[in-house]
Amino acid sequence: MCSSDLARNLAAFYDIDTPVTLAALRKGECFYMSRALYPRYDLCFSFTGGPTLDYIKRALGCPHAAALYCSVDPALYHPEPRDCRWDLAYLGTYAADRQPALDALLLDVARKLPDNRFAVAGPAYPEDIDWPPNVDRIHHLPGNEHRNFYNSQKFALNLTRQDMVRAGYSPSVRLFEAAACGVPILTDNWPGLETFFEPNLEILPVPSAEDVTSHIQMPAEARAAVGDRARRRTLRFHTAAVRAEEFEAEILAAFERRNCLKHGQR
Repeated sequence: MCSSDLARNLAAFYDIDTPVTLAALRKGECFYMSRALYPRYDLCFSFTGGPTLDYIKRALGCPHAAALYCSVDPALYHPEPRDCRWDLAYLGTYAADRQPALDALLLDVARKLPDNRFAVAGPAYPEDIDWPPNVDRIHHLPGNEHRNFYNSQKFALNLTRQDMVRAGYSPSVRLFEAAACGVPILTDNWPGLETFFEPNLEILPVPSAEDVTSHIQMPAEARAAVGDRARRRTLRFHTAAVRAEEFEAEILAAFERRNCLKHGQR
């Protein structure tokens, strides 16, 4: 019997914005999920791991919760030789709670380093943002151009929404995309970061603009080593194929749990 046959009688919910969902539930403003639904699922998959999984089980009454993190397809994201256009670049839609970090860790750095090149790609940024002249603005970057974008930068900047920071264990897909391309990543810090990449070896936390400035002056050989270590970690643990295996394992385990309960086993 294949896993698809076993899954026919299972009810599962996959939340790709778990911290946002839980915050909305606490405010009574979640239009797509309710507290009463959680106990009715056999399994909840969550974009967020760590303590959030315990909360889903204990406070919301879901029989089981498992992390199913985002992933990357290495056939689409991989290193390729391209001219380096930017010392540091960021890819992400505008978010008000993320903008102060972008200001501090990229725009302020760009103003202090006028001879370096930077880029911000993504939509919805307000018209009144003061972009330094050495920051290229890309208002829309189609998905099929993401690989070229990553491979045209020395470092990728990762910034995290505050709901995700508070929950921890919520890696952005951009982390895995950049890492699969072998691009070293500068990132804000959040609980659980070390679960996905080893800080200062596979990923570089940057608490301040001074840290950003120091890292982007890193010798090319050291920079490439950070990117290579992150790529190897990603290919081992964070590909779409790995996630598919994790998904099937959880479905099979959920079926076994329900079967045991049906027969009075614990």
